[in-house]
Amino acid sequence: MTYDFDKPLSLRGKHVSKYDSISRVYGTDDPDVIPMWVADMDFPAAPAILAALQAEIDLGYMGYFGDNARADRAVANWYKTRHGWDVDPGCVRYTHGVVSGFGDVLATYSAPGDAVIVFSPVYHAFYRQIENMGRKVVESHLVQRDGQFYMDLDALQAALTGREKVVTFCSPHNPGGRIWSVDEIKELAAFCARNDLILLSDEIHMDLTFPGVSFVPTAVAAPECLDRLVVLTAASKGFNVAGAETGLLLAPDAMVRAKVDKVIADRESSPNRFGMAIVCAAFEESADWSDAVRAYLAENNRIFTERMSLIPGVSVMEMQSTYLSWVDFSALGMSDAELLKRHIDAKVAPNPGTQFGTGGAGHMRFNLALPRATMLEAIDRIERAFGDLQ
Repeated sequence: MTYDFDKPLSLRGKHVSKYDSISRVYGTDDPDVIPMWVADMDFPAAPAILAALQAEIDLGYMGYFGDNARADRAVANWYKTRHGWDVDPGCVRYTHGVVSGFGDVLATYSAPGDAVIVFSPVYHAFYRQIENMGRKVVESHLVQRDGQFYMDLDALQAALTGREKVVTFCSPHNPGGRIWSVDEIKELAAFCARNDLILLSDEIHMDLTFPGVSFVPTAVAAPECLDRLVVLTAASKGFNVAGAETGLLLAPDAMVRAKVDKVIADRESSPNRFGMAIVCAAFEESADWSDAVRAYLAENNRIFTERMSLIPGVSVMEMQSTYLSWVDFSALGMSDAELLKRHIDAKVAPNPGTQFGTGGAGHMRFNLALPRATMLEAIDRIERAFGDLQ
């Protein structure tokens, strides 16, 4: 089946966050601003997902959902066939989105005042959730070599205070699109074991690798760490269904799972029935859609990288996954405020790099999951915004 990702959707004024929150976040009411910030795609969901939702509507029942067995099997089979992790379906749990699951793990394995490690720059919601729960953020600064991010575990080891309880690991990395190597993951797992730390692996971007690139789950790369590993993921990013707010929490070790289960049970909630229908339709019937969208995103990334790199003083981090391009403007010597103003004046709204913690200054994150003509228009606008540097 072929899919049309070039056809624009009419999303403005439809309760779509990336469009309808521009005024609040960026201070402009201009309806022509191209949103390149919130991490979802401007594409329709896979036909199987839409059909599954229609079947729920046709049923006419909106009550509580029961029996997770089919979804459990769908998640486990997808991980096994697509990513090589033979996970027990009984390990799968459901949360109100990945960030909610992140909070469940922090509530299980840390207390107010404890420290939680993040590798910065990284997804900004990590910071908010850690701080909102009364924990302390400890940044381990990623270093750049050959245009890629790398962890510096020696520096992190030297900086530990003993208050740290959890290491958060974004794999694939956001922002940056890095696929960590098996050796890097094993080194991180050994670090966690040596320091008695829980390893929280956020794998939500696992289904957005570019063609020819393979994602390696943390559990596959470092099976020796299963007794301290919790994985968070979802269909949300790979299949553009984030609004379903249905996260997946996988804890392969029985003791770890029992502790997390206690926190989840205390919430006394059940899965969203529409979200569960989406999970099954995505992982059971939408592999070809996933392959098609990944190819489209890879070409968008190729074009964006090529064009943006021609702007004097601008460099684009090479990425292997996600649709979130990390662009370095720091050589221009402009303040972050000026960088953002130039983009907004050009009617393009990216994420300021400062949102992602230390290492984000002088950078912008751009969402490339747009119809190609829209992305090309955004590039044209950015080039004109920095035309005085030519």
